[in-house]
Amino acid sequence: MTATVASVDGEQMTAAPPAGPGTTETGAGTPRRRAVGLLLGISLVSLLADLGTKQLALTELPGREPVSVLGGAVYFTLTRNSGAAWSIGADHTWIFPLITFAVIGWIGWMALRLRSLPWAVSLGLVLGGALGNLTDRIFRAPGHFVGHVVDMISLFGPYGEHYPVFNLADSSLCCGVVLAVFLELTGRQRDGSRARAEAAAVDAPADERERA
Repeated sequence: MTATVASVDGEQMTAAPPAGPGTTETGAGTPRRRAVGLLLGISLVSLLADLGTKQLALTELPGREPVSVLGGAVYFTLTRNSGAAWSIGADHTWIFPLITFAVIGWIGWMALRLRSLPWAVSLGLVLGGALGNLTDRIFRAPGHFVGHVVDMISLFGPYGEHYPVFNLADSSLCCGVVLAVFLELTGRQRDGSRARAEAAAVDAPADERERA
C-alpha cells in the first residue's frame, strides 16, 4: 500500500511502502549491455583457453608418459572421453550435445534480465565450458555429435586414479556452477537486486511479535 504526502512546495510525492520479509532490495544495478558483454567476454576467453590447451595436449602429449608438476599433485596425460565424468554415459554420447544446447538456451533466457556482474561471470564460465566440450562433441572423432572430448589434467595420480581426468572446459563449468550456487544462497538476483534477509522478523523480540 502506498501513501501520498505533500511536500513543502505543494507538490505531491508517493512514499514507498515499508519493506517486509521476502522482498528485495533494488538498486541502480548494472546496465544490461555491460553485464551481457561481460558474460560473452568471459565465455570467449574460457572457450579459447580450452581449445588452446586441448590443441597443445594433442601436439605434445601423444606417446609420452604423464608429465608431473607441483610435486605430483597435477599430471598432464592425454585421454579421450566419450561420456561424462567417470565415463558416465559413454555409450550414449549423442545425448550430451542435446544437454549442452539446452544449457545454452537457458543461459540465453537468463541473459534477458541480466544486470548483475557476478551472475555475468558465473554464466560466462558455464557457457564457455559448455561450448568447449560441445566443440569436441561436434567436430572430433569418431563423428559429428558423437565426438570424444579431449581431457588432459589428472590430480594426485597420472591416470585419474583419485579423480576423473578433466580439461579447462570442465573447470570452467564447475567454477561457474559453484559461483551460481553461492549467489543464490546469498540472495543475489540476476537483475542486480538482492533479496532481503528475513532475520529481522526472526530476531524481533517476542513481545513485539505478540503485539503484531
